[in-house]
Amino acid sequence: MSDFYIGNHLSSSKGYAAMAKMEEKLGGNTFAFFTRNPRGGKAKDIDEKDIEKFLQLSEEYKLGKLVAHAPYTMNLCAAKEDIRAFSREMVRDDMRRMEYTPGNYYNFHPGSHVGQGVEKGIELIVEALNDILDENQSTTVLLETMAGKGSEVGRSFEELREIIDRVELNEKLGVCFDTCHVWDGGYDIVNNLDGVLDEFDRVIGLDRLCAVHFNDSMNDCGAHKDRHEKIGQGKIGLEAMKRVALHPALQGKPFILETPNDDDGYAAEIAMFKKWHLG
Repeated sequence: MSDFYIGNHLSSSKGYAAMAKMEEKLGGNTFAFFTRNPRGGKAKDIDEKDIEKFLQLSEEYKLGKLVAHAPYTMNLCAAKEDIRAFSREMVRDDMRRMEYTPGNYYNFHPGSHVGQGVEKGIELIVEALNDILDENQSTTVLLETMAGKGSEVGRSFEELREIIDRVELNEKLGVCFDTCHVWDGGYDIVNNLDGVLDEFDRVIGLDRLCAVHFNDSMNDCGAHKDRHEKIGQGKIGLEAMKRVALHPALQGKPFILETPNDDDGYAAEIAMFKKWHLG
């Protein structure tokens, strides 16, 4: 099972080793987790024994790259300077913490410009990343494709490209391709998956597509809403989700389920994904 990686978002409340064991139980071989309280800013202290145990289990279970997720309260392009400063400190601290589990991914929503305009939003995000990224870090920071609700930055491949181009250490940057978000953002992955991925390649480059958030959507294409649905039960549908899972351009990348599920639901979706791959 080394050529594909599937997992889901897990609670990090019991630490890294507990997450690895949980994912193994669900049948997956990668996972995502919030680096700190998703609605706040507090992070648990790093427990080095827990990390040691996790790194052992990671070898044993042959886990793929993890896709850590920044908290939702983080907004690097907020209109208020104090929110921006708080967000920068969170990312800086997360970068330090990520080095305990080197070589993984740190995914974040680029931010919301809150009425300042996209250009200003991009400028502030770039400024923050230039301030935070370090040439010695082993973590790749992923900008997530967004659905474009409200004043979200990153609703188009072009917006993400502009951020990447203007960040000095952009070899430390990649993109997390969220199927629900790109669909809600107006990219028709149901009828034209090849075309969408070709466009991604032309604008950003497929070499930067590092991870996939694998979600169906409750909304029509271009709704700019961002409401995830269980695989096969939304407007993207089972056949199109299967085509994404098996697309040659996406093989070997961690696929992360963020569907509205319980453990049994995730185990079923993971089993389905594996069946598609194993025939």
